[in-house]
Amino acid sequence: MRIAVFGAGAWGTALALAFSRGHEVVLWSREAAEIAAMRSDGENRRYLPGIPLPANLQLTDDLQEAARADLHLVVTPLAGLRSTARALQAAAPDTPLLWACKGLEAGTAKLPHQIVAEELGPDAACGVLTGPSFAAEVAQGLPAAVTIASSDIEFARYWVQALHNNRLRLYANDDLVGAEVGGAVKNVMAIAAGVADGMGFGLNARAALITRGLAEITRLGIALGGRRDTFMGLAGLGDLVLTCTGDLSRNRRVGLLLAEGKTLPDILEALGHVAEGVSTTREVAALSAKLGVDMPITNAVDGVLNGTLSAREAVEQLLARDPKQE
Repeated sequence: MRIAVFGAGAWGTALALAFSRGHEVVLWSREAAEIAAMRSDGENRRYLPGIPLPANLQLTDDLQEAARADLHLVVTPLAGLRSTARALQAAAPDTPLLWACKGLEAGTAKLPHQIVAEELGPDAACGVLTGPSFAAEVAQGLPAAVTIASSDIEFARYWVQALHNNRLRLYANDDLVGAEVGGAVKNVMAIAAGVADGMGFGLNARAALITRGLAEITRLGIALGGRRDTFMGLAGLGDLVLTCTGDLSRNRRVGLLLAEGKTLPDILEALGHVAEGVSTTREVAALSAKLGVDMPITNAVDGVLNGTLSAREAVEQLLARDPKQE
């Protein structure tokens, strides 16, 4: 089977490495210089330094060439999903598509599947790959488990069977909305967890934040049509726990640096990677207000990111909330 991975960042490269153990894989980047550097270095020195690229992994900046595949896997930042899906529809229509992008589209608050439906049509064979998975660990071949979710459960089951291996376990799910909401909003909660950790509030506070964060994610997901049980699985609780506690989490790192008093522009410049939670927070806050969904942690993070609250003020605001029944 030939798999084309579009997006040569850390996660795209990691998935290309994972699936090259058993399949023919081509990794595409729009940047010719990036592909040339990876060929020369034998690794993705910018995003996954020290992890060698196997000889059987093909590298290209030619989208037409990469599009000749049995499966398209889009692993760009969410901002690149629409343009990449549109280009693939022109190059190789009707090819099955998975995406591993997380977040809500800036300005529209649309989930990835809504973007794909607009570009490929409502009946496209497609789904999301999501779950608790740091790129560096997957690239090293360390065990991980993720979900393929699609509105067509047979599509999800087929690709779970085709892509599953003993290092990257896959599970099928037909709750596409729930899986995407879990993957998007956990990044917001990871920023909050980073702030709490950076301010030294301890493990009890972190556990409380994760638990109440899960409640927020679930409320929003159900309001959008997701199922409660999805948020108890890999795409919900699993991804949330990993991103809020793991030192490899970019979004948690944003929160840690905010707690130190760093400015957001300086943080993002130093990070060197996209932290999807930053743009997602604004969209989630606006969407929850529109739907009447109570999301106090999200609103606090939004205040810190837009400069209306300091990190300490945001925490104090949350702690001052009236007690409620769980």
